[in-house]
Amino acid sequence: MESGTFSRYSWVDFVFSVVGVCTFLMDWGSDVWVATEFYCRGDFSWFGVLVGLMVLSSVVIQMFSWFWFRYDRELPGFSGLAGSGIVFCGDRVRLFCLLHVLQLGFLCRHISAIRQGFRVWWRKEAGSEYAVYLTHDLSMLRLIETFVESAPQLILMIYVMLSTNWARTVQFVSVAASTTSIAWMLVDYHRSLRSFLPDKAKQRWGSSLIYFLWNLLLIGPRVAVLALFSSVLPELTAPHFLLLWLVFLLWAWRQNTDFMDSAGGEWLYRATVGLIWYFSWFNVAEGRTRGRSLIYHSFVSADGAVLMACWWLYRDPVQTEAYTLVLLVALPLSHLLGLLLKALYYCCFHPTLWRPPGSPPPPPHDLPDSDASFRAFSPQDQTPSPQLLNKRMSHLAANFYTHTDVFRKCEAAKSAESSCL
Repeated sequence: MESGTFSRYSWVDFVFSVVGVCTFLMDWGSDVWVATEFYCRGDFSWFGVLVGLMVLSSVVIQMFSWFWFRYDRELPGFSGLAGSGIVFCGDRVRLFCLLHVLQLGFLCRHISAIRQGFRVWWRKEAGSEYAVYLTHDLSMLRLIETFVESAPQLILMIYVMLSTNWARTVQFVSVAASTTSIAWMLVDYHRSLRSFLPDKAKQRWGSSLIYFLWNLLLIGPRVAVLALFSSVLPELTAPHFLLLWLVFLLWAWRQNTDFMDSAGGEWLYRATVGLIWYFSWFNVAEGRTRGRSLIYHSFVSADGAVLMACWWLYRDPVQTEAYTLVLLVALPLSHLLGLLLKALYYCCFHPTLWRPPGSPPPPPHDLPDSDASFRAFSPQDQTPSPQLLNKRMSHLAANFYTHTDVFRKCEAAKSAESSCL
């Protein structure tokens, strides 16, 4: 990709959009199936927890989608909603509000992304930049949906298997569907962030594979340890989560996150980040992340060791004899391997936007996609509007890839350019 230009929408992006909506529907269908099985068997407590997770996830996703709708509709010249393709006339605004109340906003965004992607890729119509805009927003929403719903559901499914000491086919299907959804989200989110780099055309699938593996090897043992702890001390599961979530929420607040465009939206984001940190590391602030990442992984590793020790002390030796030794060896080794792969990724595969100290910031026309070029486009109009800038994924890309204050310099240069216009 050349500097200052957009990432063009390709057939790969279209495939990711189609697979994304398929995994979303498959995950949702498996959740309904499992909930029905729990209800029919009389397991009303598990049924309530599962339905509660589904409702919580849906509400959180709709809130983020609605907040973004409100932000985007205030941008001058933005002819369609990011993620819906709906023009901002009064009747359709009310219609879109109703769709969110009915918990259909996220699905509508998926359908709109596929529709716009088909128009761009297959029918060669205009609007490639707009299609990319939609896929970036969906990537972030899928990330949130994964950690608000899919990861907790994995804990619930494993907990049920451990509690009953056997599993039905539907439970294996649900675990497989949730795992598939998490794995695909990780790859998709990584691709979305990568597309903000000016040299993204040079990126290889090898780095994405390493990124996927170290996340999977860290999240997998984390979920398993939480499920093991819940199987022996279920009454302490909620207090443990609330305590860590409050700590993570305060940490996100102390890092002065600036992801949303309103105070209420920002606190929603911080609360969601706290939930994500309960399972996996997620960078939310600019600058070097090595120190924050080291603190996080040290804390989570110590917490995991305590949870594992609690399970060892309170487990049923007879019932768990078949897999105790395997878990005691496999979980710590998987966690250690995940940390090593993460170190390998950052040493050998992680691209940055680093520039030597004292070097001048890039000119406004040569900024990365995430700053100068990532503007909202009308599907029918290929002329960029300098006032329009999607700050959501660009902030995340800056946090993930930048090791200096280059993005702040770029932002100052961009502001100077806009004032001249």
